[in-house]
Amino acid sequence: MDVLSDALAAMRTGRTRSARTDVRAPWGLRFPAITGTSFHVVLEGTCVLLPPGDDPPLALGPGDVVFLRDGSAHALADAPDTPLTDFAPERPDPSSPIGRVHVDGPGARTILLCGAYQLDRARPHPLMRELPRLVRLSAHAELGRLVDLLAAEFARPRPGGDGIVPSLVDAMLLYLLRAWVEERATADDTPSGWARALADHAVGRALHDMHARPGHPWTVAELAARSGLSRSVFAQRFTTLIGEPPMAYLTWWRMTSAGRLLREPGASVRTVAERVGYTSEFAFAKAFKREYGVPPGAYRRPVPSPPA
Repeated sequence: MDVLSDALAAMRTGRTRSARTDVRAPWGLRFPAITGTSFHVVLEGTCVLLPPGDDPPLALGPGDVVFLRDGSAHALADAPDTPLTDFAPERPDPSSPIGRVHVDGPGARTILLCGAYQLDRARPHPLMRELPRLVRLSAHAELGRLVDLLAAEFARPRPGGDGIVPSLVDAMLLYLLRAWVEERATADDTPSGWARALADHAVGRALHDMHARPGHPWTVAELAARSGLSRSVFAQRFTTLIGEPPMAYLTWWRMTSAGRLLREPGASVRTVAERVGYTSEFAFAKAFKREYGVPPGAYRRPVPSPPA
């Protein structure tokens, strides 16, 4: 995987949940705070997002995609002063990742895709921490084509939709993150951070190497040589852009990878230790407990995914 895909894969705790939301004015939907992250896609019509806190309402139109990093409580409505009701999708098939919300009324129609990515915000990747609380993308060419595909699936339900829609929704998050990273990497006010790091030839290559082979016995000297820089220059550049030294990030990524691997069926502690660079199971268990607060055996017991 590349670094961006890895960052998301390491945080996933369950399937993405979404709901086709077909409403006619007047309507207002209240979304509670969740442990994951929320998203909304306007497929047809218009609405306003009522963000958390004192932020002003945000007008949305066809093709707009909104991502709420912290899963904060918020609302969507046809107008800022419309009374709100709880967002409660119907799921005739409990196993389906796609629900339905319908609100009838005499006014204009709006069709949305509303949902939640099940991401572990207790241990977020540093890249995700740099995202704004609210990300909105409009008229983005690549993302727009994906939104068109989602709209077509909802306009004409066909066999396979329960598999296609979640895949498109998962891809949408990667498109959104990539667009944000590319935009921030070229911004004049971004002298450091993950967006700049991924675009940097030396640091970006080192991050790719660490993610591709976390079990390799990397050293700062080897990473620097592969990047074409001296050890001191590489270490300084990495620390400036990422906010911590190369070996500190490598240790964090190894433990993050270990946590993900331990949740896979049939993965032994010894196998996981070897895959993330530990020749001693005891040393791995000690490092893991220091990072997570529990030994590997206790951590591997599954934790139920929170509801969308």
